[in-house]
Amino acid sequence: MEQIEFWHWFVLGLGLLVFEFFAPGAFFLWIGLAAGATGILHWLVPDLGWQAQVMWFAVFSIVSIIAWRSIGKRGPRETDHPMLNQRGQQYVGRVFTLNSPIVNGNGKITVDDSTWKITGKDCDAGTKVKVIGVQGVILEVEHE
Repeated sequence: MEQIEFWHWFVLGLGLLVFEFFAPGAFFLWIGLAAGATGILHWLVPDLGWQAQVMWFAVFSIVSIIAWRSIGKRGPRETDHPMLNQRGQQYVGRVFTLNSPIVNGNGKITVDDSTWKITGKDCDAGTKVKVIGVQGVILEVEHE
């Protein structure tokens, strides 16, 4: 077989889409769509040589990846859960009572159903503290 047929591109595109299903990341999706576009082009223009087909596949791949990246850079979408995956940020401004003291600037606090590490000035158990910031998984607190 010396010629790539249009259906070969469709099979390649379908294979890449299936691969995307098992290895999500949205990269193979766009390459698969480029293969499908190449198959459509070859179906419309059956006299394309394999070199031209590969060139068009490369062009479609580059264009689709650039389009994907430009769509992704449009910024975050509006959501009704702005603190999703930023759990510590939802505690900023809340006041809690210490179960154990803050010693040498470090301690722990129970927040809802979990325990968080905290940093702040030393104080005794039973003191009310306010969360003023978050550094990674550590809550910054100050005396209330």
